[in-house]
Order: sequence, then structure tokens, then C-alpha cells
Amino acid sequence: MIWGPVLANGITLQNVSAEAQSQLLDSELAMNILNSMEQGVLVWSDDARCTMYNDRVFAVMELARDELYPGRRRRDFLKSAIARGELSQERVEQVEAYFASGAPFEFDRTLPSGRVIATNARPLPDGGHVVTFTDVSQARRAAADLAEAKKRAETAEVQALDALQDTRAHQQEAKLLAELDEWLQCCKSLEELFEIVVIFISKLLPGSVGELYLYSNSRDVLDGACDWGSSALHDHIAPDSCWALRRGRHYRYDNQEISFPCRHVKDQPQPEEMQDYLCIPIVAHGDTVGLLHIRFDANDDRKALDAAQHFAVQCGEHISLAIANVKLRDELHDQSTRDPLTGLYNRRYFLEALRTELTMARRKNGKFSILSFDADKFKAFNDNHGHDAGDMVLRAIAERMYDQFSEGQIPCRFGGEEFTVLLPGATLEEARKAGETLRTAVEDVQVRYGSDILPRVTISVGVAAYPDHGALPQDLLSAADDALYRSKDDGRNCVNVATSRHG
Repeated sequence: MIWGPVLANGITLQNVSAEAQSQLLDSELAMNILNSMEQGVLVWSDDARCTMYNDRVFAVMELARDELYPGRRRRDFLKSAIARGELSQERVEQVEAYFASGAPFEFDRTLPSGRVIATNARPLPDGGHVVTFTDVSQARRAAADLAEAKKRAETAEVQALDALQDTRAHQQEAKLLAELDEWLQCCKSLEELFEIVVIFISKLLPGSVGELYLYSNSRDVLDGACDWGSSALHDHIAPDSCWALRRGRHYRYDNQEISFPCRHVKDQPQPEEMQDYLCIPIVAHGDTVGLLHIRFDANDDRKALDAAQHFAVQCGEHISLAIANVKLRDELHDQSTRDPLTGLYNRRYFLEALRTELTMARRKNGKFSILSFDADKFKAFNDNHGHDAGDMVLRAIAERMYDQFSEGQIPCRFGGEEFTVLLPGATLEEARKAGETLRTAVEDVQVRYGSDILPRVTISVGVAAYPDHGALPQDLLSAADDALYRSKDDGRNCVNVATSRHG
């Protein structure tokens, strides 16, 4: 216990007055109280000299007995703290400024042992300062642990929220893809599928623009099928103009990475800086059937762009399967309804269409007509020139039928060299004129077989109409056949109209 110079001079209670004894006893009590405290206590006088301290200050501050004594200057005490590595010169200058200001202040210092000491200074009425030193190592460690735990908890919360957001995003993506699948499966034609793709992609990937291309039948080019946004759809692109098709997997062009633009993209009008884009091969059942090209909004951040491109790849996979299914369905439908030699509708499809048209005409009091014709002397032609030449003639006749008859009219190869045409809504006279136009077109056909031009082929045509010549499909076909036979009797290469009602 130290109390200034009085105790240092060895003064005892026996050789002082009663008043002095009382003061000494009070001071003794104060020092006992100070020494019982956990904190170290140090008093600086107004002239920055040590006037009082308790025993605890040596243990708390890890000081030797000769490092603190009554009368020691504060400046020297702080310099020794610099030497021990507790304080920096900058910190000492700040502390001296705090003492000079006369205001209370506090700060933490770290001792060489690693313990953290809270230093708290308060001014005294006489101009001096009392300073307490408190070991807060455990408290600071607990606070650091708490802060670290709080930080980990906040990080875990952010990660949990991100995971929840990702889960919700994946659920929303799955929902949208399921909805897309539902619509794609309902498509009856590629035209319907293209319409759905345009609407869905523009909604699922807002701000994007793009195109869909499909391989032509010859597979030497890809034909532009549909586009959305402000994209410039090519009529055709070459398969080797796209890195995705050449590499056999989706290709992402990223202007912030090492990337090379596809030629079909460079051919399009571009801003000064090319936008990020994605090319996705349309692959199903191991066969590449087309290409999905999508460009993204340049203002999107990188995370949103990555998510959009990932979702676009998933959309491309679903669209691939849908296109393959529709094409397969079309192929199967064509195989069941089309004649393999000419591509015209076959007999079964024609009869179904005739029954449907007859039902509609009865219900709406409508009308329609049919043409029935065959190639004149075709058996002799086959005998003289061979079946290959005969097949070429039949295909040439089919081409003239395709040229003349529009959508909704049903040209059909009924069998052998016999053909029929269903003309919904046509009167008997309109059908007769159509038969005459077709007869003239066929008559002008020149078919080259090898190095030779085959002899000219003509057709004989019969025309019948509903309800004039029958109320049943077989009655109308019989009436048209009768007219066809009269054309044969009239010398062939002519058109005749049915004159009697059958049935």
C-alpha cells in the first residue's frame, strides 16, 4: 500500500497529533479500500506526476516495482509503455492531448502477454487525473466470440435465405417448365409450337431476343422458324456458322471472357459492344434438328445473367423434345395419310375428308365438288418406257396439282394412275374450270428421263358435285367416274361433267 511521501518518511501514529492521526487513519482506510479493488488505480497530479497508486496496479499492468513510484513523471511512464510495446507513439500523443483537454477518456491497450487492459481516466477537482486499469481480456474475448458467433449466425441466415430464394426460384422454374411442357404437348403442328415458343420465351426470359432455326429436309441449311423481341431472323443459316452446332453443345458468348462470336450473329446488326448470347442445339433422340439462339439484356447483372442462361438451357431441352415429338407425329401422320411416291394424300385420307365435308355440307346446306381423273393410256406407257419413267410422270402430275390447288383443297392419288381432288365450297362450274386448268397444265408437262424427253401424257377428267349428283360418298365418286369414262369415250384429254344423280 503506497500513499505519497508521508508513509515513505516512516511516520507512525504514535508520534503525530490526534488530528493528524485521524487523517492518517482515513488515508489508511482509503488505501485499504483501493488495494481491495480488482482494478489498478493511479493518480496523476496537476503537474503530471504520480501521487498515489494501489498495489493492484503492478499485477494488472505487469509492472516491476521500480517502474512506478511517487513523483514519477507521466511522460516517462508513457515512454516506458512505448518501450514495452503496449502503446505507439501516436497513441501516447493522443493520450497526452486527452489529459491536456481535462475531459474524461478511455481506451484499450494490449500488454506483451496478450492481456487486454481497459484504461479509464477521469479529471480531479485539483487539476489532476485518476486512472483505473481493468483487465478486460475475458470480456473482450467473450465479446469477440459473441461478435464472431453473431457474424456466423448472420452469414448462416443469409445463406439460408439465399438457399430458400434459390429453392423458390427452382420451384418457380419447374412450375414454368411444367406449364411450357403442357402447352408444347398439346401442339398439333410446328406452327402452333413456334407460336407457343415465342410467347413463353418472351415471358420467361424478359428482355431477351432470339430466334429458332430448324434443319431443312436437305440438312444443308437451317431455316428461320420464328423469333421474338427485336431480333433479325435469318431466312437461312449454315450449320458451320454456329459454334454450338460445330461443337455439339450449347455455346455461351461472354464479352468479359475469351469468347468468339458465331458468324450468323456477326451477320446481324449489332451495337458497338456485342451482347452476351447463348446458342443451344435442338437435340432429341440423339439427332440435332435445329438451333435456339438467345441474346440477353446487357443491363442485367452477372448473377441474373447466369441464372437466365441456365434457365434458357433448360427451356431449350424441353423445346427440343417437343419439336422432335411434333416432327415425329407429322412424319407418322404423313406416312398414314400421304402417298409415298407423289406426296399427295392417299385414298384413306381422301375418303375421311370426303365424309367430313359431306357432313358439314348437310348441316350447313353447303356444296362441294370432286374431280376424278387418270393418265391416258398409262399401262401402255409403262410397258413401253418402264415403271421408273411412269413414276416420274406420276410425280410430275402431282407437282401440277400442288401448284394449282390451295390449302383446304384435297388432292389425292386414289390408286395407280387414278387421282381425285376434293374442292370444298366449289360449284359444278368452278370445278369444271379447275379440271380444265389442270388438264391443260398436265398436257404441257415435259418429263426428262435420262437424256431423253418422254412422250407427252394427258389426262381425262370427270366432275361431280354435291348435292346435284348424290348424297353419299360412293354416289358422288360413281358419278365422277361415269363422267371420267365419258371423257375416255370422247377421245381422252378432255373434261366431262356428270349428268345424272346416283343413289
